[in-house]
Amino acid sequence: MLDKNEINEYALMANSLRFLCADMVQNANSGHPGAPMGLAEIAVVLGAHIKINPKNPKWINRDRLVFSGGHASALVYSLLHLWGFDVSLEDLKCFRQFGSKTPGHPEYKHTPGVEITTGPLGQGIANAVGFAMSGKLASVMLGEDLINHKVYCLCGDGDLEEGISYEAASLAGHHQLDNLILIYDSNNITIEGDCSVAMSENIKMRFEAQNWEVLSIDGHNLLEIDEALKKAKSAHKPVLIIAKTQIAKGSQNLCGSHKAHGAPLGAEEICISKESLGFNPEALFFVPQSSRIRFQNTAELGELANVEWNKALENSDKKSLLEEMLNPNFSKIVYPNFEAQKENGKGIATRASNGEILNAIARTLPGFVGGSADLAPSNNTELKGKGDFPNGSNFHFGIREHSMGAISNAISNYGLFLPFCATFFVFSDYLAPSVRVASLMKSKVFYIWTHDSIGVGEDGATHEPVEQLSHFRAMPNLNVFRPCDALENVACWQVAFACEGPCAFVLSRQNLPILDNVNSEEVRKGAYLKLASKTNPQNPQITLLASGSEVELALKSAEKLEECGIATQVVSAPCFDLFIQTDKTYQDSLLKGKVIAIEASRGLEWFAFADEVVGMSSFGASGKGEILFQHFGFSVENVVAMAKKHLG
Repeated sequence: MLDKNEINEYALMANSLRFLCADMVQNANSGHPGAPMGLAEIAVVLGAHIKINPKNPKWINRDRLVFSGGHASALVYSLLHLWGFDVSLEDLKCFRQFGSKTPGHPEYKHTPGVEITTGPLGQGIANAVGFAMSGKLASVMLGEDLINHKVYCLCGDGDLEEGISYEAASLAGHHQLDNLILIYDSNNITIEGDCSVAMSENIKMRFEAQNWEVLSIDGHNLLEIDEALKKAKSAHKPVLIIAKTQIAKGSQNLCGSHKAHGAPLGAEEICISKESLGFNPEALFFVPQSSRIRFQNTAELGELANVEWNKALENSDKKSLLEEMLNPNFSKIVYPNFEAQKENGKGIATRASNGEILNAIARTLPGFVGGSADLAPSNNTELKGKGDFPNGSNFHFGIREHSMGAISNAISNYGLFLPFCATFFVFSDYLAPSVRVASLMKSKVFYIWTHDSIGVGEDGATHEPVEQLSHFRAMPNLNVFRPCDALENVACWQVAFACEGPCAFVLSRQNLPILDNVNSEEVRKGAYLKLASKTNPQNPQITLLASGSEVELALKSAEKLEECGIATQVVSAPCFDLFIQTDKTYQDSLLKGKVIAIEASRGLEWFAFADEVVGMSSFGASGKGEILFQHFGFSVENVVAMAKKHLG
């Protein structure tokens, strides 16, 4: 229990912290002062419990701290500065300025000490669940003596209104993640005013129904905060601490007002507020020396814990496994060759060949883990013989695509694992916000998206993706692979492991023939010559450009065109994103004559290179896949007609 002197010192630290945040927002003339000021007491007490080492920010057994409400960024940066991370006072003064270490919302790899990019509300709660799941699996694999950290997450009313929070909390409660502590900054304020305008549920009962332990405290009472954190650390379930707070606590006239959420308090209001609490109103960015020393205790305790952990590692028989997980050797992977299927002339769906590839990877890389949104038998994503979480590599996310994506982001950022997650391609819409954040962070997440086109067939338009391929190709830092067969699928994986950032695999439900061999160097350029013209290989009249299942159609169409005396070549384009990064010389060397792109998708992006796109201009329909392809123009007859039209 805190004694009287500690309470006084913590109170001074809290006020110093809230005014430091207020000064940051005022100096930037932009930002969110309310949440940081309301969370000040919780932040200073948390500093006495959290186990981190600013001198070694990537220490694998550190506690993880996630701010789900990215609008509390002023508090994040202030704490990182005071705890001793590489965030200076000058960085705080450059809050929200172009090129600074302190952007408007926290960004992973941009600011030392930030564990994950948050901003879209609710993401951080699912991220915290992902960190906690990672910690549990790491503890099973490496032992509790090496992995025994906690995951702390601060969230607000807005986070809990977002549906992703329900999905993530449900999974956390199901697995009884007792290493997860969620602190709910319950100030009952959103941008539009009091939460009662849109929210009236009983949060305590909601989380208890999801198998969480729930504690309720006064979020400004230092003793209650300390006791709650002690209880939470010894719980046998995930813990929600409901901390009743006042937004902009310490402000004389704006405390409790929604006006303090997203706008500076004003210089006059800050001066009045500082003076009322015994601070010099003229002193900006001021933290008393006694408080600075106390904040530094967090780093000292963390450094000591890190030293003790290093000793445990030296005596552990898991040291080599840890090293292997930290530095995976992709060159050791023995991929399936699919030669037997090729010789027998048997086709294989790329979702099926991908399943064999996933298992080959998992046999080599102990940190390769993942799962599906209740679709593993259809996605072909089960890692055979690898067991289920928390004791194995297979994750059963349930029908929770949105949280699955955000959980996978945290699993990637954790530092030991290479995660994949899977669903039908049409449902990628449900996890698009998380994919976007992964792309922002350049986190290594692999998305397995199967049933990639109208080839889905009888399930109808609701299950047939049309616009999704164009959407994700438009997303920066995301490489989207759509292989034409099993061999190209292998090459795509080899390239994906060498890529920085997330990668997606868009895969067929229907069987596809196994075509000629391809090497990863060709795929690395995103597109390559699949078939040269027999009649005029140097100067073909037509280039048929295709990806995925439509490469077979392009090859058949080229054969027919050649019979008609039209010199035609075929280019396979498994990754549009890599192709547009190549220089124009390479692009021009591939795309000769009139270019016709063929893709069972919207395909608008191909107009950057093509004279014509044989694509989808409507949603799909219900019927057998081969009938739908014919109906929507994916036929040899239509492609030949298009080619002849463009040749006049």
